[in-house]
Amino acid sequence: MGARASQPYEIKERIDGKTVIVTGCNTGIGKPTAQEFYRVGGRVIMACRDVSKAEKAADEIRKEVELSFPHDKAGKLIVKKLDLSSLESIRNFVDDLNDSEDQINILVNNAGVMSPTRKTTADGFELTFGTNYLGHFYLTLLLLPKILASAPARIVNVSSLAYEYGRIHWDDLSLERHYGMFTAYSQSKLANILFTRELASRLDGSGVTAYAVHPGMVPTELTRFTDKYYILTTVKKSLSQLWSRVHTNVLEGAATSLYCALDESTATESGFYYRYGCDGQLTVPGCGSD
Repeated sequence: MGARASQPYEIKERIDGKTVIVTGCNTGIGKPTAQEFYRVGGRVIMACRDVSKAEKAADEIRKEVELSFPHDKAGKLIVKKLDLSSLESIRNFVDDLNDSEDQINILVNNAGVMSPTRKTTADGFELTFGTNYLGHFYLTLLLLPKILASAPARIVNVSSLAYEYGRIHWDDLSLERHYGMFTAYSQSKLANILFTRELASRLDGSGVTAYAVHPGMVPTELTRFTDKYYILTTVKKSLSQLWSRVHTNVLEGAATSLYCALDESTATESGFYYRYGCDGQLTVPGCGSD
């Protein structure tokens, strides 16, 4: 396994003229991920469920880049509605993109949810699996024709170290019989990795590469749905103390996604799992054989 990234990823080249999609980027590691793409000239599509929050985040990003990097020529930020728990919303988003965008050079499937109680998507899937995996799976497949036409291109799936504790419940994918928050989350993150491996295999030789990443233990709003549960809130306070010792701020957490999306050394790699970032060399331990 790789070593923890101790600093943000340093982007070596500008990406003027390239179009980047980042899901769930109004907060957490998605926000600095989008900010860095924007800072170095990218046309960044901020694909978010809450448009008003995304517009606010976009304004904050513009101000931060202008203040901290006054001599850099920034790209463009475009906010679009995308609810990954709704297949209709995903189709509408892709239809919009097919009309407005000539190319898609980088797709970062970043958005994620956790829920202490079992909930379902608009289409009847368990919420965590439906959003974290099925939503991104469907989004990626619908965008794939345009991504292939834009090759060389890259697809980054944000997974988690939690995958090591997960298994695919083939006889109960929606966990109707035995739901647990971490059971659902770890299953969804294992599915992200398995999808990355299969996607890389099927896209071999196409010029499109795929990566799965674990950003590290980053305190984000991922567990925001647990706030009203006292026990879980207490656990979150304990975790925050642990986080302060073992990792990182969100900009460092974004390093893994940026590394896989931009670094020259990963251009010919595909299907691998990168943990913590910036050292590469990582396959998918514990996921079984092909």
